[in-house]
Amino acid sequence: MPVLNSAAQIQDEATTWRRFLHQHPELLYDVENTAAFVAAQLRSFGVDEVVEGIGRTGVVGVICGNREGGRTIGLRADMDALPIGERSGKEWASKVDGKMHACGHDGHMAMLLGAARLLADTRNFAGRVALIFQPAEEGGGGGKAMIDDGLMERFDIAEVYGMHNFPGIPVGHFAIRPGPIMAATDEFRIVVRGDGGHAAQPQKSVDPIMIGSQIVSACQTIVSRNADPVSPLVVSITEFHAGFAHNVIPDEAELGGTVRSFSPENRDLAERRIKAIAEMTALSHGGVASVTYTRNYPPTVNHPEETGHAIAAASSIAGEAAVDTDFAPWTAAEDFSYMLESRPGAFILMGNGDSAELHNAEYDFNDAALPYGISYWVRLAETRLGG
Repeated sequence: MPVLNSAAQIQDEATTWRRFLHQHPELLYDVENTAAFVAAQLRSFGVDEVVEGIGRTGVVGVICGNREGGRTIGLRADMDALPIGERSGKEWASKVDGKMHACGHDGHMAMLLGAARLLADTRNFAGRVALIFQPAEEGGGGGKAMIDDGLMERFDIAEVYGMHNFPGIPVGHFAIRPGPIMAATDEFRIVVRGDGGHAAQPQKSVDPIMIGSQIVSACQTIVSRNADPVSPLVVSITEFHAGFAHNVIPDEAELGGTVRSFSPENRDLAERRIKAIAEMTALSHGGVASVTYTRNYPPTVNHPEETGHAIAAASSIAGEAAVDTDFAPWTAAEDFSYMLESRPGAFILMGNGDSAELHNAEYDFNDAALPYGISYWVRLAETRLGG
């Protein structure tokens, strides 16, 4: 079946919502105006229950089906923008200096709002649909905050589904895979302490820059010599701060970086090896290194059965040929991962066409994609709840 006629009919209205949200971006948990807009729209659609303040500024709307029985499934969209100055040149560009929806969360909200309107009108299912509008996806862990605030238990959610637009995938196409689809993301900081002195007499010093340089090189062997070559792992040192004058060997150097992994084994391996390399390399040259390793979002891991349900819903909208069911794991991170740790579900990617990349100042969500996302949500909800 193609895009729902009802979704196509509200495309202009959904575009208006999307562009309004695009013009008024807010960051992390400070999405009070965005959340208020979402809540007002949900109430105007006749959604049965609208709860604000879940996970600080999250919003949950609940729609009851017109048949008794059934379960509750959750459909999630993220609300926060990024601290980027927009350069898209669009008429609906951000009106807030230094902030923009550079990841398409405005489109994600518009699609879920569109689905809410249609589901509230038809109610062609048994059970309930929980519409989850989450703050602070961009590094704030808003998904975990909503879970910690009792999201799943309070609304009795049995399954949960997420969706993200993806530049480079054609509009009207979807991509997904069972198992890990997005990476865990960790951060580390290494402080190397040596013994500074005159650059003309290095033999009287312990040079933290030299030690740090060897740590950088040695960390590259974690992927090439310690990790399973068919199990993806990325270790990147992205910061190196040391020194203040051309003729002085400093006392200290500081390095920082990130790790992307898809398995608990590789995550543990990277942390263990970074610490060992830094500490032992420094010790071998008479210095000392300390490592702070911070685990952030876990990997986003799709549950096999629920992935099948997502594929079926996407295929009913786009056709089987337009659904890539073996998408290569993406090394970006996503805090929907916490929801998938809490409940079975699946995360799907939807085409944004030939747009600028995510997190780019020239990015803009493609409004032509709105009916596909709205239709996907409606079809998924109705099929999972016996519509």
